[in-house]
Amino acid sequence: MENTKHFALITGASSGIGYELAKLFAKDHFNLVIVGREEASLQRAAVVLEEQGVEVITITADLFEPNAAVDLYEQIQAKNIQIDVLVNDAGQGVYGKFLDTDLSKELNIIQLNISALVTLTKLYVREMVARGTGKILNVASIAGKVPGPYQAVYHGTKAFVHSFNEAVRAEIKDTPVTITSLLPGPTDTDFFRKADMLDSKAVQEGELADPADVAKDGYEAMIAGKDMVISGFKNKFQVAMGNVTPDSMLAEQTGKQQEPVDKS
Repeated sequence: MENTKHFALITGASSGIGYELAKLFAKDHFNLVIVGREEASLQRAAVVLEEQGVEVITITADLFEPNAAVDLYEQIQAKNIQIDVLVNDAGQGVYGKFLDTDLSKELNIIQLNISALVTLTKLYVREMVARGTGKILNVASIAGKVPGPYQAVYHGTKAFVHSFNEAVRAEIKDTPVTITSLLPGPTDTDFFRKADMLDSKAVQEGELADPADVAKDGYEAMIAGKDMVISGFKNKFQVAMGNVTPDSMLAEQTGKQQEPVDKS
C-alpha cells in the first residue's frame, strides 16, 4: 500500500536551528525524517521529538560528500516515504582570510551549502509540483546580503542560496508549491565552533539570536507561503541599510565586525 503519512525532511536537524524547526514540526504533528552527520546526536534529538507522538526516522549522512544528497533521496524513496516539506538547514563556514584558509574545507562548504541544497531542492520540487502540494524552506542568511571578509566563501554561498530560492520560486509561482528563504543573523548555535570563529568580534562582542526564535520566524513564514523572512528586527534594519550602501563599504564594515578580537 502507498504510504500516506505526512513527513517533513530536515537536514542539520540534530542541533541549532534545524533541531528547533524539528520541534515545531513535531508539535504540529508532522512525522519527521531528520538528517545529520552524527548518529548519537540524531538519536538524542529523536527521543525528544518522539515525545510529541510522531514518527521520527533518523538518517546519518555526510552531505559534504558529492553523492550524499542523491543517496539520501534514494534511501527515503526506498522507504516509500512522501516528503511534504523539505527543510535544507545543514550548512557550515570556515573563518579566516581567504589567502590563508584551506581550499579543501572551502570546497566542502560549497558542496554542503550549495550542491547538496540544490540537489535535494531539485529532486523534491519536481515531486511536489507533480502532485500539486508541498513546501520548501531553505536556510540562507543575512550574510548572503553583504560581502563577508574573514568568511568570504560562506557569505558567497548564502548569497547563492537566497538568489536561487527567489528564482525557483518565481518559476513555480503558478503552482501550489512554495519556497521560502530564511535569513537569520548570528545565532547561538555550534556554527561558530565548527567554523573556528570563536575569536571573532561577531562572537565575542555581538549579540547572538536564540535559535528557537529564528526557527519560529522561519516556520511561520514557510507555513504562510512567504518568499522570505529576515529573522530579528536588528537584522531587518541591517539588511535595509545594506541595500542602499555600496558593496565596497559593506565589505569594509563587515570585515571590522568579523575580524579577530585581538586585531589592532
